[in-house]
Amino acid sequence: MAEAVSNITRGLAEGEALGGPPEARPASNRSIAERMSSRLEMRVPVEGNLRLQEILDWVNTHDDLYGLWIASNVTAIERLRMTDHGPVHVKIVMNLAVRLLRLLAQGGVEPCIVRHYGMKKEDAEVVVALAALFHDLGMSIHRVDHEAYSLFLANDLLKEILPRLYPEPGAAAIVRSEILHAIIGHRSGGRPLTLEAGVVRIADALDMAKGRSRIPFEAGSMSIHSVSAAAVEQVILQPGAERPVKILIEINNSAGVFQLDQLFREKLKGSGLEPYLEVEANLAGDEEKRLFRRFEL
Repeated sequence: MAEAVSNITRGLAEGEALGGPPEARPASNRSIAERMSSRLEMRVPVEGNLRLQEILDWVNTHDDLYGLWIASNVTAIERLRMTDHGPVHVKIVMNLAVRLLRLLAQGGVEPCIVRHYGMKKEDAEVVVALAALFHDLGMSIHRVDHEAYSLFLANDLLKEILPRLYPEPGAAAIVRSEILHAIIGHRSGGRPLTLEAGVVRIADALDMAKGRSRIPFEAGSMSIHSVSAAAVEQVILQPGAERPVKILIEINNSAGVFQLDQLFREKLKGSGLEPYLEVEANLAGDEEKRLFRRFEL
């Protein structure tokens, strides 16, 4: 069954409707208590992966981690007027990453943690889920080099949770290294060396539906970036006809092609997933949606 990320509700890859907590919207003078009071629960279909379930249980009770997500969104939305980089974004990326990894595995593509360390595909799901949840933590410090800042913030958190999941000598360190590699691999010009890192890089790029662009677009940004993002209706992941995965992008205006041709293409290049993905954009409906009436330089 095809799974989609809805632009209207910012629904998740498993079809969950989500309007977004207050920290996903511009605000000012809101206290920490107010921001923490409407926490977004992190969920993903675990499909019997007990380690993944334990991670979700841990994440959903971790106040410091949620505080970092809030701080990341304050930097992105309230200070820089950028797109969402907080709880809503990381939840969507986690669901996309896990879904993408499972489709690749169903298509016979072997995760690197299985190939190189003899671990299981469920451990690869742990890698992509945690990397997705932690990949933008560095935004809480600064936008510039946020991918590198995410590494040391994530490292401390991983040292907290992974030994519980992997008590065998060396196992937690191996999994931690794989997760940190996947985090740094999502940066511009990053070069993923594992399938899991490539999955996180692509999943991050696929959170492109217009709900994420709403903040800069409604604030008056009329760049090709904001207009083209507003043209993306939804992203659908499904098994491909000739390759393991088909990514279907539904757009309401031809401007949405820019998201694929210029932005997604750059993320796909060097991801390692090029041989496994089919990418297609379709114009939804019979007529193009008018996105703006006037443009001035």
